[in-house]
Amino acid sequence: MGLSIRNQLPGTVTSVTTGEAMATVTVRLDGGQNITAAITADAVKDLRLGEGAAVRILVKSTEVALATGPVDGLSIRNQVPGTVSEVATGGAMASVKVDVEGGSLTAAITKDAVADLGLVAGTPVVALVKATEISLAGA
Repeated sequence: MGLSIRNQLPGTVTSVTTGEAMATVTVRLDGGQNITAAITADAVKDLRLGEGAAVRILVKSTEVALATGPVDGLSIRNQVPGTVSEVATGGAMASVKVDVEGGSLTAAITKDAVADLGLVAGTPVVALVKATEISLAGA
């Protein structure tokens, strides 16, 4: 099955905390970063997720925000450091590719945000993704 989601990074489940309807799953990416996904408890069962399970994290580019440094005082748990490798701008929007340990992430942000943050190839950034925007797939 093909997917339009370009942000796909491999990792290994390190913990699963299941509630009545939802669960949080911590994944150690191949690059060493920890990512938290908030998914349904049914999805945990369907995917047979447990410690040591190989997975791929998936996130749409529209759900990736960028900051020019780590952000404190924020509920977003997933903050992945990287370096801008490519910026493609259009009339209103831009696509920013960020190299991270173990792969890359693409963020779809406004052209104005690119200008305000001074994003060019080589700029260090932090990719921010809410746990509820992370999907998991079996590897």
